Amino acid sequence: MSYPQVSPLEYFEEEEGLNEECKTLLSSLPKERGWASTQLYQYHAFWYTARTLQGVLSCQQHFLATLVDLFLITSPKSGTTWLKALAFTIINLSKYSTFHHPLLTPNPHELVPYLEVNLFMNNQIPDLTSFSSPRLFCSHIPYASLPNSIPQLGCKLVYLCRNPRDTFISLWHFTNRLRPKTLGTLSLDEEFERFCKGVCVNGPFWDHVLGYWKESLERPDTVLFLKFEELKVQPNVQLRRIAKFLGYPFSEEKEGVVEEILRLCSFDHLSNLDVNKNGKTVFGVEHNAFFRRGEVGYWDNHLIPEMIQQFELFVEYKFYRSGLTF
Repeated sequence: MSYPQVSPLEYFEEEEGLNEECKTLLSSLPKERGWASTQLYQYHAFWYTARTLQGVLSCQQHFLATLVDLFLITSPKSGTTWLKALAFTIINLSKYSTFHHPLLTPNPHELVPYLEVNLFMNNQIPDLTSFSSPRLFCSHIPYASLPNSIPQLGCKLVYLCRNPRDTFISLWHFTNRLRPKTLGTLSLDEEFERFCKGVCVNGPFWDHVLGYWKESLERPDTVLFLKFEELKVQPNVQLRRIAKFLGYPFSEEKEGVVEEILRLCSFDHLSNLDVNKNGKTVFGVEHNAFFRRGEVGYWDNHLIPEMIQQFELFVEYKFYRSGLTF
């Protein structure tokens, strides 16, 4: 498998290979400096790299959901890799033992593909007939921009969010990891201001979260809203919630299976597998970039009091009367 010769983020942001429809659209959209080296574009109130936007457009036009499809949705750096591992293991529990499991060799991002990245980014129309049922997909697409067939059919969506402070710090570290070395390290202060303004991949963070939060309140049978922090504190309880929601509840006699799944999908276990230490995604992102710390509250090592206060004000303002708290 060949990987891009440029840095992964340059690959996502470069405009080479875009179709004419996407190029024309980009020329009319508001744009801001990207977190890597080029541009982010605002489409329907959210920010995307050029290639990711092409993937979103292609996905909207060509993806047809089925009634039994299952979707995992996150904003970037909110625990996506962990959620993929857990959900894949749950729905395939009858197929694989934890001792001979696909998670031991491929990375979770290979087992559960992103709609707008792995499948539709380069304007391709993928053949999904080989996917076994139920098909399990992942996405960072905001709720309002999902392909129409997903909400129309009432497909089940699991949304995982994370405290915005930790989300920002994780995104900052991740972007610096992928950023061309010649450009140096991103300024924490500058990117903090841009994150608060909403200018980040698939941002604004606040609007992304609220879109799925509101749907989870209106349609709890089709949208399960989870918090990363609760998953860390109560993994047993939250794993059971996910399994029940997806239609694969654990029976009384499977009590030990819950603990085994949590062990298999734990940060320590996955991060120490050879494939996640040494492998790369199809776009050249090293697998170990997805396993930095996986902790709650690590933002406290980076944010100064003024930043913390600003975050508190933003959270209070953005989520006012929504019922959502962090």
